Amino acid sequence: MYAVIEAAGRQYRVEPGETVKMEKIAGDPGTAVVFDKVLVVSSDAGAQIGKPYVTGATVSGTIVRTARDRKVRVFTYKNKTTRKRLVGHRQTSTYVNITQIG
Repeated sequence: MYAVIEAAGRQYRVEPGETVKMEKIAGDPGTAVVFDKVLVVSSDAGAQIGKPYVTGATVSGTIVRTARDRKVRVFTYKNKTTRKRLVGHRQTSTYVNITQIG
C-alpha cells in the first residue's frame, strides 16, 4: 500500500513505516502531522486517483527531526573582468515517519 501526497509544494510517494525527507514543516520532534492533500492511494484492491485530491483520504505521520542539509556552493564567474562570487546555501529539511494511510 502506498500513497502520493502533496506537502510544501512538492509531491512525495510514501508507504507506512517509511521515513520521508521533505521540505521544512513547522513542529517539534514527536508532533503528529496529518496530510490531507492526497493525490493517489493504492492498495491491493486497486488505486484511487484524485481529481485533484482523493476525497476523505489522509496520511498520518510523526515528525522525527528537523535538520539542515549539506552546504551547496554556488560560484559565478564573468570572464575578462574581476567579477566572481561564491555563495553557500543550506536547506532546512524535516524527516517524517509515516504511520498510517487511510
